[in-house]
Amino acid sequence: MILMKPIAAILMLSMCCLQQISFAQQLPDIVLYLADDLSAKDLSLYGGTNIQTPAIDELAAEGMVFNRAFVASPSCAVSRAALLTGLMPARNGAEENHSYPHTGILKLPQVLNELGYQTAAFGKVAHGKSAPDYHFEVHDREQHIPALRPKVKAFLENRTDTRPLALFIGVSDPHVPWPSASTVDPDEMALPPQLLDTPRTRVQRSRYLQEVKDLDAYLGEVRALTDKHMSADKLFVFSSDHGAQFPFGKWTLYDEGINVPLIVSWPGKIRAGSETNALVSWVDILPTLIDISGGKVSENLDGRSFAPVLRGETDSHRKRIFTTHSGDRMMNVYLSRSVRSNRYKLIWNVHPEFAFTTHIDMLVRETSGDYFKQWQAAAKTDSLAAEVLARHHGRPEFELFDLENDQHELFNLAGKPELKQLQEDLLAELKSWIDRQGDKLTVFHDPLMLDQPHTWVPKGRK
Repeated sequence: MILMKPIAAILMLSMCCLQQISFAQQLPDIVLYLADDLSAKDLSLYGGTNIQTPAIDELAAEGMVFNRAFVASPSCAVSRAALLTGLMPARNGAEENHSYPHTGILKLPQVLNELGYQTAAFGKVAHGKSAPDYHFEVHDREQHIPALRPKVKAFLENRTDTRPLALFIGVSDPHVPWPSASTVDPDEMALPPQLLDTPRTRVQRSRYLQEVKDLDAYLGEVRALTDKHMSADKLFVFSSDHGAQFPFGKWTLYDEGINVPLIVSWPGKIRAGSETNALVSWVDILPTLIDISGGKVSENLDGRSFAPVLRGETDSHRKRIFTTHSGDRMMNVYLSRSVRSNRYKLIWNVHPEFAFTTHIDMLVRETSGDYFKQWQAAAKTDSLAAEVLARHHGRPEFELFDLENDQHELFNLAGKPELKQLQEDLLAELKSWIDRQGDKLTVFHDPLMLDQPHTWVPKGRK
């Protein structure tokens, strides 16, 4: 019996190894394709009427479309940090834009490596070329499609690693600067109702939409490449880090800033052409990938796996979506927090005395926000323009929206007597969540004050 123990141990170890190898062979390849600054409503899939996006539509026809997917925060670095850690900003450490998660926090590539994947990232997956190491085994940060294209192609064609592949691709489109030329006719497009309709707004909107078309075209190329060089058993995810860089979009907690496209395809596992109204957050993507890959999801995460939604077992996931925004250095010193149910959203602008400013109105660049000059000029004589400009720079402490009847969030219902209890209940939920998160509501820089407009008027710099 004494002699048999080592043999038994070796046999047991061998069986475990065989089970691990067998399981590794069953792991699906994974592809995440991420856009940069893309609002869901600009895609025909979500009701957009200005452009066609055939590659996105084809992916949707083969997988599941999420109608109610939301990022953790509407700025690049913060949103991506939440994706790669499964933790909300106050818990992972990346709260204001251009900040990064704490070094000791486990990140998605590390988990996928432990599960048996090779991990590779190309382009803007993490934020910025100076971002800390997220532990991808291959990491090339070139994010513009013309330079990105040959690198991804060469990697897939020359890859010899036999492990399943988790491939992350992040393009810079449709982030500013936008191109000087566009195939989208500015005069024929529809504008979101929250924007002022000026000639230059239309021009810049057409340039933004051109980059949406470009990222769609490259998605088609990526799908052809991955179909050729990766397994047929492949999970493909498409999304965006937050909404477009227009007023009431990026840097705000309106749906234009936080509601993003999310499409997941997995042939034979996810019903083709399906869609769901389940509320999901970007922090849920990490635990979902771990769950699908057979790993154990930590209970310490803010994210929760929505694999049951993908399998068609349920059409619900979260009862509430919480989002945060803590500013973008000196361009946007502004705190806001929100809670959203299926129907209502409450936004808490923690310091309504602060002026809301962004790169749009502070820089007024020819390659992005120069339309803001026309907005300012119109506001001098037009009451509607003046109202829109005032609403951009000054926000009340509380904003309450009935999203079932006001999808563009144009009518603030905060303070309405008939909704008093609803508002109080949502605020109590939000403040309780903030407390559990350890969110100190930190103001990271000296703010610009709303009652001192001379300090925040645009300088007209190019």
